[in-house]
Amino acid sequence: MTTTQTAAAAAVDRLSDEVGRTLADIASSQDEPFARLADSVVSARRVFVLGAGRSGLALRMTAMRLMHLGLAVHVVGETTTPAIASGDLLLAASGSGTTGGIVRSATTARDAGAAIAAITTDPSSPLAELADIVVRVPAAGKLDRSGSASAQYAGSLFEQTVVLLGDALFHGLWQRGGASADDLWRRHANLE
Repeated sequence: MTTTQTAAAAAVDRLSDEVGRTLADIASSQDEPFARLADSVVSARRVFVLGAGRSGLALRMTAMRLMHLGLAVHVVGETTTPAIASGDLLLAASGSGTTGGIVRSATTARDAGAAIAAITTDPSSPLAELADIVVRVPAAGKLDRSGSASAQYAGSLFEQTVVLLGDALFHGLWQRGGASADDLWRRHANLE
């Protein structure tokens, strides 16, 4: 095994360990907010997802899976995204919970009467204070370069966790709904 292979294998082990510990922490300490998030997603008239950078990319993946379940889902910022209103849910991810555009959008959503769910590392952040539901991810913020919460660069652990929380949300809702994989497959994009 070369040094590069050894370093790559060590990195895979470290990331796997960090993500596993983070998800285990959320599963053991945040069952109630995560269950409330799932209930809010299925009861919302429409779900709007919002995140900046890699967090936004992670939520786009969640939006796709929720669409596969047959839910009305929109990605904030797309040209076809309608106005948010009462009965809708804004699902926002921001590690810091202070990203200006996300906090402003959450304020707009609140003013329009929509519910807000936040995924963040900081449960006392402006985004969390606007939210009806807060799922706290025990990970480093993107400006934390101390290495104490994560050995990874910037907000990587947060962003990876957002992807997997979205997949866990989808999986739980899929199991709850009872649709088959074939039922979901009919909603996959066919204009690729």
